[in-house]
Amino acid sequence: MSDYSTRRVTMVDTQVRPSDVTKFPIIAAMLAVLRENFVPDARREAAYVGANIPLADRRVVLEARSLAKMLDFLDIQPGERVMDLGAGLGYGAAIMASLGADVVAVEEGALATTARQRLDAAGCQAVMVVTARLDKGAPAEGPYDAIILQGAVEAMPEAILSQLKEGGRIGAIFMEGALGVVRIGHKKEGAIAWRYAFNATAPVLPGFEARRTFVL
Repeated sequence: MSDYSTRRVTMVDTQVRPSDVTKFPIIAAMLAVLRENFVPDARREAAYVGANIPLADRRVVLEARSLAKMLDFLDIQPGERVMDLGAGLGYGAAIMASLGADVVAVEEGALATTARQRLDAAGCQAVMVVTARLDKGAPAEGPYDAIILQGAVEAMPEAILSQLKEGGRIGAIFMEGALGVVRIGHKKEGAIAWRYAFNATAPVLPGFEARRTFVL
């Protein structure tokens, strides 16, 4: 039998803490949430590796370092309403629920169905799973204090930005060719001011590709 509890502590001690994640609630949540229950069954043994874990085409469970640092920059507070876009099997949503957030996890198709099952089994009562196209979000459940994307973007749809409250925050990995950077946006007077946070990579989520232009 694998000692997942030991691996969980090692993940936090070697991937999260050394990455300047110092907020105790994030560390406590990552120690409490069983990451192995939110990856595909065939990949449970790889649940705590320091890398993105493949879920489906262009879909991953973000590596713990990337997720923890994004949450650190977003500074999610208890009682805030958060949209978790591209929730996968629900790991990030479970972490944010552990932080006391009211989470709306948006996912497509079979992933949404499985995420709902995994989150229910973990007792995450504060998470609502919405089955919808990722680039449409869940406007009926918003607006949101914070939005986090569990995958990368090349272009951010206005439909997503419009669901953020005035004064709200959004975090995403922006892929520029092979290089990816995490930017945190703050909404002020209806506009988003983005700033660089750190480097990370992930596949570009469906619906978040840049529009290609062709010149003859």
